[in-house]
Amino acid sequence: MNQVEGYQYAGKTTGQIVLEVVRARIRRRLLEESTTPFYIFRTDTQQVLAKGVIGYDAAKQKANDLRKRYGLKWDQVSFKSERNRHGGSTTSPGAGRGYSRIDYAPRINPSKGRRFRGRYDADGNFHDID
Repeated sequence: MNQVEGYQYAGKTTGQIVLEVVRARIRRRLLEESTTPFYIFRTDTQQVLAKGVIGYDAAKQKANDLRKRYGLKWDQVSFKSERNRHGGSTTSPGAGRGYSRIDYAPRINPSKGRRFRGRYDADGNFHDID
């Protein structure tokens, strides 16, 4: 009995399934690129020139416009996607003790196998939680 009968892959060869999965990933990436916010910055000073530009093509056009406006060379202006999905902060359960939030870094701590974390106290000082 076919285990995938009734699903979208029923009656398809392995090659057809792989092709369908690859096409779905390409569609997802194109959708993410069209809805991802980008920021534009100078590579020599790391100064942010524009934030919140939606879509890859719009960011490329905006970076070109800013380059022309400020008379910069091609390698002095670049853009990156704003990656707010992995980083973030949550309210700390110990907020009554003077801590306001716990921040999680977008990078993984290799020795712990989890994200770097820390918290800010009421005075704005940062404390590691590792």
